[in-house]
Amino acid sequence: MIWYFLALILVGSALVSRRFSLRGALGMAVVWIAIFGAVLLLYSWRHHFMEWGREARTQMPIIADQRAEGQSLRISLAPDGHFWAEGQINGTPARFLIDSGATITAISDGMARQAGLNVDMDGPGVVMQTANGAVTARRSAIAGLTLGPITTNDLPIVVSDRFGEVNVLGMNFLSRLKSWRVERNEMVLEP
Repeated sequence: MIWYFLALILVGSALVSRRFSLRGALGMAVVWIAIFGAVLLLYSWRHHFMEWGREARTQMPIIADQRAEGQSLRISLAPDGHFWAEGQINGTPARFLIDSGATITAISDGMARQAGLNVDMDGPGVVMQTANGAVTARRSAIAGLTLGPITTNDLPIVVSDRFGEVNVLGMNFLSRLKSWRVERNEMVLEP
């Protein structure tokens, strides 16, 4: 408490020795109080700003960075740590998460409708264990799936509305390739 009093005396004596007018001194004091108040407010809200920034980054669309080199396709690692690819399902543009931990390719319900896939609604559902828990899916197949220069036909898949908007390319797609590998921060797919 005594430090505040001493600081006040120091500031007051500086103002008196320079012979500022009271009006000018009050105006300057208000400006400095506003500056310190704004800095303090921003500092106290820093955690909220960081959280808002994280939210904004997660909601930004991830654009696949891929390029064809001859018959190979190189896909760069996205900022979220995954490999995302742009392709087509029966000629309909689609975005895929490449997941070597997924046994089968899984397509969202919305993407299946867009691509006009024939989903087996009469047969028994397939119960799958995903990172988000157990999901019931339906069987289907993609007549033609294209990623850059790579095309595969009659690819068995599963479809579920529980996948959200994410389409996952699993091992049943990757195992059809001559090879696939990760070099530094790029996934290389070779047909």
